[in-house]
Amino acid sequence: MLDVRALQNSFDEIAAKLSKRNLDRELLNSLRELAFDTKETKKKMEECLALQNEKSRLFGQYKKEGKDTNSLKAELDKLKQEASEYEARTRELEEKLIALALTIPNPPDDSVPQGASEEDNVLVKTVLEPKTFEFAPKDHVELGEALGWLDFERAAKISKSRFVVLKGEAARLERALINFMIDFNASRGFELYSVPFIVNADTMQGTGQLPKFEEDLFRIESDEERAFYLIPTAEVPLTNLYYDEIIPSENLPIKMTAHTPCFRKEAGSAGRDTRGMIRQHQFHKVELVAITKPEESMAMLDEMVSCASDMLCELGLPHRLMALCSGDMGFSAAKTIDIEVWIPSQDKYREISSVSNCGDFQARRAKIRYKDGKANRLVHTLNGSSLAVGRTLVAIMENYQGADGGIDIPEALKKYL
Repeated sequence: MLDVRALQNSFDEIAAKLSKRNLDRELLNSLRELAFDTKETKKKMEECLALQNEKSRLFGQYKKEGKDTNSLKAELDKLKQEASEYEARTRELEEKLIALALTIPNPPDDSVPQGASEEDNVLVKTVLEPKTFEFAPKDHVELGEALGWLDFERAAKISKSRFVVLKGEAARLERALINFMIDFNASRGFELYSVPFIVNADTMQGTGQLPKFEEDLFRIESDEERAFYLIPTAEVPLTNLYYDEIIPSENLPIKMTAHTPCFRKEAGSAGRDTRGMIRQHQFHKVELVAITKPEESMAMLDEMVSCASDMLCELGLPHRLMALCSGDMGFSAAKTIDIEVWIPSQDKYREISSVSNCGDFQARRAKIRYKDGKANRLVHTLNGSSLAVGRTLVAIMENYQGADGGIDIPEALKKYL
């Protein structure tokens, strides 16, 4: 969540940063004015309470001196009524303030390139050269259906479109990829977690999925009539494991990894990537999450990007690193590096991982702090795919295909099959 106090103290600076994310300055101005009104109303409430306490202490003195207490009682009743009204107004303003603040994206880090869309993203580097085929490479759908690996028709029959059934070798390869990714991440110091796939609304709000992106989430109801959601990524439960906690300084950084299914409505992607496994409602992903001290978070971002990139190198998959511009970053990110893998049938690179430093944005929403001497300070949180399993399977099928329609298996995976 945006630091409202910082907004009041450095309005022009923060407004300039958020203008790079195409945020209307008037919205920020409304937030600043709402914060000022809340502060002033709370101050008046506190003044009424202080005066009420001061007047209350006069009762004993009035009685001792034989003075009439009726006028004093009338003053106290008036002060009590005013304090109650200010308290109700303060609560109302605070609720509006938080509701508005929760819709404001994270200001981009100064190192983020300015731009309006993915066309303005900046190439960091290319890793491994794409293979030159002596035949026209097929896409993963044609390959998978010919081999009997992928069944989209039956998946749609039992569910809906944008689901797939993996069979035989494909199902084994998916399991091998998951185990390979977990072991690779563990070798880089990321501890394995197994987490719930259903979370509550506070958890979704803590990492920024709510309230802004509710239409993209699969919502379910519990017996207690509370809203619960299927997770869109393991980032959500992993980060919120430390919701409203103060972490001892010596325990940082915390480095976590988890494999989960992910569930997304893809509400805003109508007509995009409807063929195959690139964009589905359910997919598997192995996630990296880190919680660090503020001064260590950019180094951790580099470490997490290297982990995902090195994993693709182990699999022999050509890819490139892209620094996302201010207009293309996710809502909670202060800086993001995307990793895009080469897809031969499309003759282009496609996103397979997105690694983000969220600064203290999620920590402020989820109240995650660490003990710095006698003070409690907000941590920085980071997350990244390592990797999206389905897209990795697609990349292997297409990059390792043969002229006969067969698919070789990367050496790194053979021991997992």
